[in-house]
Amino acid sequence: MDFLEAVNAAGSWLQAFLLNEWTLYQSALIVAGYLLSGLLAKRIEPALESRARTIKGNPDLLRVIIAFMRRTRWLFLIVLLAIADVVLLRIAWPSHRWLVATALTLVVAWFVISVLTRIIRNQMLARVVAAAGWFYFALYALGLDRALLAALDGIAVNLGAVRLSMLLVLKAIVLSVALIWLAVLIGNMSSNWIQKSADLTPSLKVLISKLIKIGLIVFAGTIALSATGIDLTALTVFSGAVGVGIGFGLQKVVSNFISGIIILLDKSIKPGDTITLGETFGSIRDLRSRFVSVITRDGKEYLIPNEDFISQQVVNWSFSSDYVRIEVDFGTSYDSDPHEVARIAIEAAKTIPRVAGTYAQPVCWMTAFGASSVDFKLRFWISDPSNGLTNVRGEVLMALWDAFKAAGISIPFPHREIIMKTPVELARASLRQRPDDERASGSPKSGN
Repeated sequence: MDFLEAVNAAGSWLQAFLLNEWTLYQSALIVAGYLLSGLLAKRIEPALESRARTIKGNPDLLRVIIAFMRRTRWLFLIVLLAIADVVLLRIAWPSHRWLVATALTLVVAWFVISVLTRIIRNQMLARVVAAAGWFYFALYALGLDRALLAALDGIAVNLGAVRLSMLLVLKAIVLSVALIWLAVLIGNMSSNWIQKSADLTPSLKVLISKLIKIGLIVFAGTIALSATGIDLTALTVFSGAVGVGIGFGLQKVVSNFISGIIILLDKSIKPGDTITLGETFGSIRDLRSRFVSVITRDGKEYLIPNEDFISQQVVNWSFSSDYVRIEVDFGTSYDSDPHEVARIAIEAAKTIPRVAGTYAQPVCWMTAFGASSVDFKLRFWISDPSNGLTNVRGEVLMALWDAFKAAGISIPFPHREIIMKTPVELARASLRQRPDDERASGSPKSGN
């Protein structure tokens, strides 16, 4: 009987709520706001799309703009519902705005979660954010959020004068992760914008980008800790332990970080330079806070610690100039005219497109009288070492081969002549062995 009375009471309340004139007013406001927001979105989205098409080289900014552009209807609906909620709060009782306030909460929840899941690249992390966001907004809409927050705040431990609760820890984690992620996103967008500047050197671009990103991350962490109510002076207790950790466990990390800053300040290497470090030859793709990305001609990408560029010998093929001199050794027979050989070699090198004839003309010098050939050294310059060295040497050698073939100049190969000073008698082993066999067996048999 009590259950039936509860059902009848709920039905009566629902009927009264649906037939209430303020419910009809709020429903009309929600529908009108939805239709008006759709109309505004149709007018604004084409302009945003045309603007987004002009963004080049800034994928982070483009991803954020697209995430908002596809949801402009809901953004306008949030603004209209917020205005309606404020107006109803001023002209009516708080209970007369319940439907609008609930709709505003749900629309804000859907908008925020959908934008975040669109911006976050990691799909697993996006699902976790969506589930946690919907869970909290559901509790907020049902009025259970305060009870949950109170329960989390009740789980606490006292560390001296500091009270550390589960709620404080969760707030610190969520705010720190959110603000640091936002700082990294803004840092990446500013870095892409700085890279487009034509007035800055490549090293200065990387240095400014890293300083901005590091400053934003430190600022975001400080704001997060302050917002959660954590006294920053209490962190001085951990300064000794952090110092010991940096001195022992993190010394390589700190060394690579400081080395990266030194590299950027002295401009010894920059993105695009062609370098040789040990057995690694390639082009610098990116400078990071811990390592330098070097991509080789065969597509391998080496992540070399910054410390190696400070402590080891580095060959920068394009440090002060892009021009690099290359040598090719070859030899010709002694029957060839060395003056003609040098002239033909120079002309053959000039036919290769990558040989920079305007910077310095190719030269060819006779270097030695070899055992089997007259040795020459051909020197020429190129202006694009990042495109490879072996391939241009191969092209020059092929051109020399074709030019020498056409001119009748031979390229000798090592050979040996054996001269015998005394005559050598050659005889078949069977013929020399037969008389000995006969003497061993006696005189030949004769027939009777």
